[in-house]
Amino acid sequence: MTGRFAMLLLIGLFGVACSGVPRPPPQLAQNREVDAFAAAAAWPNSEASVAIIAAQQFIAAHHERDGYEYFQRLAREQPQRPIFVSLEGLLQARSAGEIPLLRRVAWVEEAIGKLDRGAEADPIAGRLLRGLVFADLPERFGKARQAVADLEASLAQRDTFPVDIDRGIFRALAQGWHTLGNEGQSRDMARRAGYGSLDATPSVLGNISVGPDEGFRFTNPRLVREGEGVYVAEGFDFGNIAFLVTEAGVVAIDAGTTEESAREAMKALRQVTRAPVRYVIVTHSHWDHVGGLAAVREPGTVVIAHKNSAQELARMRSSEGIFSWFFGSRPVGLDVKPDRVVAEEESFHFGGLELRLIPARGGETDDALFIHLPKQGLLFVGDAFMPYVGPPFLSEGSPEGYLEALAQVRTLAPRRLIHGHPPLTQLFTIDAVPGLETALRSLYSRYLPDIRRGRPLAEVLHENYLPPMLRDAPKAVTPYLVVRDHFLQRLHLQNAGYWQGRRRWDGLHHPT
Repeated sequence: MTGRFAMLLLIGLFGVACSGVPRPPPQLAQNREVDAFAAAAAWPNSEASVAIIAAQQFIAAHHERDGYEYFQRLAREQPQRPIFVSLEGLLQARSAGEIPLLRRVAWVEEAIGKLDRGAEADPIAGRLLRGLVFADLPERFGKARQAVADLEASLAQRDTFPVDIDRGIFRALAQGWHTLGNEGQSRDMARRAGYGSLDATPSVLGNISVGPDEGFRFTNPRLVREGEGVYVAEGFDFGNIAFLVTEAGVVAIDAGTTEESAREAMKALRQVTRAPVRYVIVTHSHWDHVGGLAAVREPGTVVIAHKNSAQELARMRSSEGIFSWFFGSRPVGLDVKPDRVVAEEESFHFGGLELRLIPARGGETDDALFIHLPKQGLLFVGDAFMPYVGPPFLSEGSPEGYLEALAQVRTLAPRRLIHGHPPLTQLFTIDAVPGLETALRSLYSRYLPDIRRGRPLAEVLHENYLPPMLRDAPKAVTPYLVVRDHFLQRLHLQNAGYWQGRRRWDGLHHPT
């Protein structure tokens, strides 16, 4: 995962900076993320999460004062949207270090008033933001108890947030209890956040973790119930494993990254059922979806995959060492031999379930396989919509395949999409699909002719294109901005070749 994608999905911690730091000079280079999210946040029907990400981008760029002034303007122009006054107060508090010492207390008190108004108007997002800021205020402001109340209320509302933020809330609670002098509670909250102490803790809200053995994980290990007999094992490693539980047995969808991590997911499943695993259906043959097959497969289990899986597995084996540190040091099993391959759409019935197996070109690999449960309204799509449009470390993936897969999903019209990784399920929802498809088609048709004429990638990215139709598709804004640059980079790579569309060589025009 690139730092940018992680940043957009996980949202940084909004502590207060109170050291005396002068206001940074105006930025000299374009910051597309700040500009794009800030522009989209100003649209009247934009989601609150877009504004929060825009604020985080101002913080990441160390331009809190610019962000404060931006949201101050939006709060005045759109007073009916309390998220803007909350973010104005947050960024005002964050920029306190730029204010002369004699004015600083009044500056923070003014920010506190705005956070209070925002929390009163929006008891979910407003209280979360107020709690995160108040927890880091010095004791002299007397806001620690309110911070604890806000953060405990946010924990109770955790399911309403678009990403998992328990770690950030527990860290802030640890700070709030420390300010109140309750060191026992503070240590317990720090432990629940995964920290040994409050000293030098990373500024991250999300429940991510990374280790040399375990690799990267998006969230804490858990078995999520998606419907009657439908469970998704998240956080046991980088990828998900889904389980369809019936009286006749279990259908597993994907198998995780390593045998060890998949075995832990199987232990969680065995708390629900002792039924044998009759089928394993592979959504695509990447490391993090087949590597733990030995732990999921049982005697008599039938493994089903796309007809192109053998070629994809060969590609994986040829590049196994390139990115192994990301998945940890444990062995990844790539010796996968499907018992049955799918060349065209087919259906089968098992344990009262109807499963439609739908080959898809997909945006990441050529062996994508959708699993559709029509009665339940669920569609398992693997990584067909991974924002990188192919792995960031291999030359594969297809913008055209990405668009085709979106069209397939739109036609199937399931109730819910379940992806191969938790953030994708949270952000790339069925409600986002129509707008995302339209926006990416606009992006594709706008820039493919330019790329073929040799326009440099830097120029294309610099335009920071936001399709006008996104104004009427608020659910698609964040997915579009997460995938946009990768989509353009892959489109340029696959259409400009090694010479990368240079218009001149040594001062001479090349043939056109």
